[in-house]
Amino acid sequence: MYWTIELASHLEEAPWPATRDELIDYAMRSGAPLEVIENLNQLDEEEERYESIEDIWPDYPRYDDFFFDEEEH
Repeated sequence: MYWTIELASHLEEAPWPATRDELIDYAMRSGAPLEVIENLNQLDEEEERYESIEDIWPDYPRYDDFFFDEEEH
């Protein structure tokens, strides 16, 4: 399983919290690439509820990771 920012971005608007099957259903209905669905199929537990994309990809970069506060520097 591999994630990129582009692939993970297809799940940003997913109905969190969600199970693996709910995320797969959302990805299919929203027209996400096949790679997203394949990655979701590789998640371990069917019944586990994921609270956000960080539960699936802990290193998911957020807006704050790319921009810094100019006043700090």
